[in-house]
Amino acid sequence: MTRSQPPAVLSAVRDLVDRPLREAIDRLAPKIRRVAAYHFGWEEADGRPGNGGGKAVRSALAVLSAQAAGAPAAVGIPGAVAVELVHNFSLLHDDVMDGDEERRHRPTAWTVFGRSAALLAGDALLGLAFDVLLDAEHGDAAQRCLGSATQELIAGQFDDLDFETRLDVSLDECVSMAGAKTAALMACASSIGARLAGADPALVNALDDFGRHLGLAFQLVDDLLGIWGAPEVTGKPVGADLRARKKSLPVVAAMTSGTPAGEELRILYGGEKLHADADAHVVGLAAELVEAAGGRRWAMEEADRRLAAACAALDGVPVVPAAKTGLLDIARYVTSRDH
Repeated sequence: MTRSQPPAVLSAVRDLVDRPLREAIDRLAPKIRRVAAYHFGWEEADGRPGNGGGKAVRSALAVLSAQAAGAPAAVGIPGAVAVELVHNFSLLHDDVMDGDEERRHRPTAWTVFGRSAALLAGDALLGLAFDVLLDAEHGDAAQRCLGSATQELIAGQFDDLDFETRLDVSLDECVSMAGAKTAALMACASSIGARLAGADPALVNALDDFGRHLGLAFQLVDDLLGIWGAPEVTGKPVGADLRARKKSLPVVAAMTSGTPAGEELRILYGGEKLHADADAHVVGLAAELVEAAGGRRWAMEEADRRLAAACAALDGVPVVPAAKTGLLDIARYVTSRDH
């Protein structure tokens, strides 16, 4: 995988969605809005303007999926706002559950406002996500998609936490967990605009398949960056996933490889040397064992396979060419990014 710059469509859609997203957040109670605005990077803790923000991948997929069905970009905007709200609900909760103290090069919301405030802000975003779809044409179909994806996301997050206490996690279990935790919402984002446009079921299903494969590729890259990413680029400490003993996809692929390095990694994960305050030598050893057991190679190759499957999902269905180009540009970007 070669590194690439974000495609222009991401910034273009961010500009389209930014105002409706802010207007939705403005409907929250003032104290909750303050936490949300900080989390989104719009404001600093003291209320000064911020300059942060995420990659807007999911909102771009939502808008492009409406355009893929021949509808104007505006049709997909409620879906784009909704999936961004659900995604950020999950990030606020994840940061609390994982104890992460930094996101996007800034202190996480719970470290600034407290755990309870961050969790409640996440809850508010989740409720708001469904609210913004109420008045949209075909909003009921979009809500069903989002509801199902949210349930999968929560189940996947539950499994992810459960895996932290297990050393017998299979690779199939880990792939299923990632498919629920990450790929389900990506699949919804990739089809929700088409649902709002009342598109043909064949196109909706193809876009959903595209997003599900892309979501797995996205998670694989995230897991690789969680071990080998540069902190100054990712905004996360070196080896954060290893210190937390996360059963990420490269780690489980290594542990289940049947190699001496994989068994040594399993022993290290089950011992006392690897912990939140482990020194750099221990964390470095864990990363070396993942690589020696083939976990890094497997994850890179699997990300490429999932990218190919995502692209192939759009073949044989009537997709507006410009929208298809945008979707494929995003797919190639998220599998070659460095943050």
